[in-house]
Amino acid sequence: VQLEESGGGSVQAGGSLRLSCAVSGPTYKTIFVGWFRQTPGKERDLVATIGRISTWPTYSDSAKGRFTISLPNDKTTVYLQRNNRKSDDTAVYYCGAGRHQESMNTWGQGTQVTVSS
Repeated sequence: VQLEESGGGSVQAGGSLRLSCAVSGPTYKTIFVGWFRQTPGKERDLVATIGRISTWPTYSDSAKGRFTISLPNDKTTVYLQRNNRKSDDTAVYYCGAGRHQESMNTWGQGTQVTVSS
C-alpha cells in the first residue's frame, strides 16, 4: 500500500486549497482513507474519512462545514478541499488508510500547509 499526498503549500487567509492523496494497493487494505493534520507538539487529529466502497464521508466536529472530502469514481485519489482557509489551518496534513475507519495503519509522508494572514 502506498499513499502519496500532494497539493500543500502556502496560501493567504481566505484562499482555497485542495489536497490530493493518491492511493495504490489492494482495496481490502485501504477500505477507509482519511485526512489528518498535526501541528508541532500536538497529536495528529482527524479531519475527515471516506470509505472507498461506501464513499460515505465522516468529519470531525471541528471539520464539519469547513472541509470537504471526496472520492471520484475511479476511487484512486482522495481529495480534501478547504475554502476560506484560516491561519489555524496551518499544519502538516497526512493521508491515512486502513481496513477500519477507526484505525489507519498506513500513512503518507505528509504535506505542509501554511496559511498566512
